[in-house]
Amino acid sequence: MVMMAVALLLELGSAQGPPPPRTIRTIVTPWFYNRLLAAVPGRCSGKRLYTYNAFILAAESFAGFGTTGTNVTRKREMAAFLANVMHETGSLCYTREIRPQSRYCSPSAMQYRCVPGESYYGRGPLQLTWNYNYGAAGRYLSLNLLRNPDLVAQNGIVSFKTAVWFWMVNSRCHSGITTGRGFGSTIRAINGGECGGGRPNAVKSRVEFYLRFCREFGVTPGPNIYC
Repeated sequence: MVMMAVALLLELGSAQGPPPPRTIRTIVTPWFYNRLLAAVPGRCSGKRLYTYNAFILAAESFAGFGTTGTNVTRKREMAAFLANVMHETGSLCYTREIRPQSRYCSPSAMQYRCVPGESYYGRGPLQLTWNYNYGAAGRYLSLNLLRNPDLVAQNGIVSFKTAVWFWMVNSRCHSGITTGRGFGSTIRAINGGECGGGRPNAVKSRVEFYLRFCREFGVTPGPNIYC
């Protein structure tokens, strides 16, 4: 009887199949995210662009984003990403850089030549900037962002995809968190000019968001949170 019971349990276990794939939805829930969005003033363009669905659809199109490593690592990565987004967008308010100083067109980036009349100032959750970043992101996403850079400020899914592309593909943000180099490494990857005393208030802003989200996700922030 004991052998039969064990066999039945094994059969039931195998019938259930493999465990469900990891998802960031269990970390960044609609309740959590929409609470952030509810605090955004109605005048902000980000309130309409940076929706939960846009974030999730973009995030889940990149393997490993928020699903790599232990639950602690996964939560730290989501806290780190959202902390940088909150800083860059003024708490999900802005979709475009305020008072851009130039067209952000680098003539030396011959592979991604600027389109006449277009500007490549910061747009989106991580403020994608420069023609070479728009060009590279567009190539990866099969979109012509050199010809239509403002799509990053108009389409929520595209907007978040450029941010996750930068995080996962074009920088060491993802590996910085998953290999234990700490939150400070993401600041250095996104805007290294802030580090080493360059813009201490900006670093402080990012870190405060990160610590807040770590608390809300129930994890410690880990080492090297400053840069």
